[in-house]
Order: sequence, then C-alpha cells, then structure tokens
Amino acid sequence: MRFFIFALTLILGSQTAAQGTFQPVITVNDRAITSFELDQRIRMLEVFQRAGDLDKTAREALIEDRLKEDALARAGLRMTEESLLSEMTNFAERAEMDLDEFLQLLGTNGVSEQSLRDFVRIGVSWRDYVRSRFGSQATITDSDVNRAIAQIGTGGAAIQVLLSEIIIAAPPERAAEAMEIALEISQLRSTSAFEAQARRVSGIPSRENGGRLGWLPITNYPPQLQSVMRGLSPGEVTAPLPIENGIALFQLRAIREVQSATVAPSAVDYAVFYLAGGRSDAGLRAAQKLADSIDTCGDLYGEAKGLPENVLDRQSIASADIPQDIAIELARLDTNEASYNLTRSNGETLMFLMLCERKNAATENIDPASVRNQLRGQRLANFSDALLEDLRSSAIITTR
Repeated sequence: MRFFIFALTLILGSQTAAQGTFQPVITVNDRAITSFELDQRIRMLEVFQRAGDLDKTAREALIEDRLKEDALARAGLRMTEESLLSEMTNFAERAEMDLDEFLQLLGTNGVSEQSLRDFVRIGVSWRDYVRSRFGSQATITDSDVNRAIAQIGTGGAAIQVLLSEIIIAAPPERAAEAMEIALEISQLRSTSAFEAQARRVSGIPSRENGGRLGWLPITNYPPQLQSVMRGLSPGEVTAPLPIENGIALFQLRAIREVQSATVAPSAVDYAVFYLAGGRSDAGLRAAQKLADSIDTCGDLYGEAKGLPENVLDRQSIASADIPQDIAIELARLDTNEASYNLTRSNGETLMFLMLCERKNAATENIDPASVRNQLRGQRLANFSDALLEDLRSSAIITTR
C-alpha cells in the first residue's frame, strides 16, 4: 500500500510539474504564452549573451511575437520549410557555426530546436512583411545619403553662430562711398538698427528679412572669418570685409555649443556656372531657369555642353583657399543648393554658384550604397515599431 501511495505521488507530482511548465504566464488576444516559452526565450538570450533584465526582455519579445503572428496570419503569409532552414543556417553562420553545431550549442544550454525555429520564422517573416508593406515609403534620396555621410566622424561639442549679413555693392567707382557706409554700420550694436541698414543698403536677397541668417556651423565659414566671429559678442559687428566688387559685414546675434556637429571640412567641392547679364532681369531669369532645370552639380555638365569651356568651373579645394566672397556665399548653402548673388567682370557676369559637397577626411572611403542600405533599414525599423505600437494598443494583454 505504501508503495502504491508513493508511486501515485510521483505520478501526480510529475503531472503537476508538466501542467506548471505549460501554464500561461501571459495572454495576448486570448493566445497564451506559457512558462515553458518564457523559460526557453530567457535561455536563448543567455546563449546570445544579452545583458540586462532577461525576464523582462523575454516577456516583451514574446508579446511582440504574438502580435506579429496575428498580423502575418491576417496577411496570409507563411514561410516554407525550405526557406526556414535556409534562414536558420544563415543565423548560425553569423555565429560562425554550421546549423548542427549551433543547435548542439543551444541544446547544451537547454534550448530546443523548435524554439529556434519559432524565433527565426517570426523574425524573418515579419521583416519581409514590413519590407513589402512599407518599402515604397522607405525611399532614400541622394540628399539623405549625403547628410548621413556628413555626420560620420562627428562628435563632441562644436560652435554654431546666428548671424545677420549685409553685402554692399562696391564697384571701383563707388568703392570709397561703400566703405564709408560700411564703417558706420560696423559701429552698430543694435540688431534692429543693423536690420534696417540691411534693408536699405544690402545688395543680396537676404535684405528682405533684414539680413537674418539661420543657425550655421562656424566651420562653414572661411578660417579667417571664423577667428573674427569667435572674438565677437552678441550685437557686435565685424569690421568691413572687402570682397570682389563689394564689402561684407556680419552681426553676431547669438552663439552656442552643440553636440555631434559636423566637423570642419577638409575640402569644399563647388561649381560656378557663368551667365551673361550680371544681376539684370535677363541674367536673373537665366539663373532661375538654370536652377529649375538641375538637381545636382553633375547636371551642370549637361547644361554646359556645346558652350565655351570657361562657362563652367568646378573645384575641390581647402576652405582657406576659396575666394572670400565665394566662401561666404557657400557657408549658407547645403549640398546641391545654389545661389546667384555674386558677379564678376565688373558686374557684367552672374555667378551661378552651387555647393557640391563638403568633404570630410573621415568619410572619403565610405561606400554610399552601404549608407543607403543602413538608412533604409533604419526607416523600415521605424515603420515596424510604429505598426507594433498600433497592434499593441488595440490588443488585450494580460499577465500572471
């Protein structure tokens, strides 16, 4: 009798343990996540050497898996056995093992093959689903790639300046008069007074808003002007800066430090397309027509086809070697932006100036295609996160 009772106790105990193993610990839309699944995911995370609160991480991941499975089922997506084995093999290869070795490693740590199959099946199916659903919205432009490359190798604190500008036309016959006006303006300390002078005497479009510029990295400006700006206090104006057929003045409105700002360029790649007529109506119309017909510096070559060679001039040189009026104009431009404020030949020739690239020595060997793929992956990940958040907000989730 005692043997019978002992045997019955063992049987009932094993059944109770088995029931406990598959006891629901979380329910997502009436679909259970069992304690066994939770234990398996924690063990798997340990094999993957994940840090932090593994119980919390495993619970969140399993909830997301249930939400993903529901969405995949509604979309009618199902992975074939052949595709699953191929993806499992790829997963093992990332750990520098073949699939059998990887399964043996998992088994040694108490993780079943089925747990890996579920993990890979849901992850890959969801990735493909997100790509098919949001791929057309995750297009990465050349400008996106250029901006991302420009940020590579950045870090630490850097200076940005908030300036107002005045450019006074000063052809030879008016040089003395222009300098006299500029000297008076350089003594101003009031931003409103400077803006009033910009509207009155400045010869470039920014005069319409009192010469105000937005925040710009101080490294956008030529080195000689950077040192002048660093010595200004808010409200102060630079001494008159002679440029080709003109005089420039800048008022510092504010200065700040920012994190992860773009580093100083090692060289600036820019193009100049010379147009007849200077800043006459005909010259400005020609510049606007050119701006409307191109998107990048490379497009200028097509516009110059059949014209004299000196119509288009493209250079890639250090900031310190750029003529000061061009350097000042380039400072406010982003990649593939253009301006036509400057002239040559005593004002008879209009310069269509375009910034092609600010080169960073740390990015010269960067593969743009790889950057594009990374940006697309990040954008798709954002769509995935947003979709999961929507699914979670409409789900009924209970925990025990």
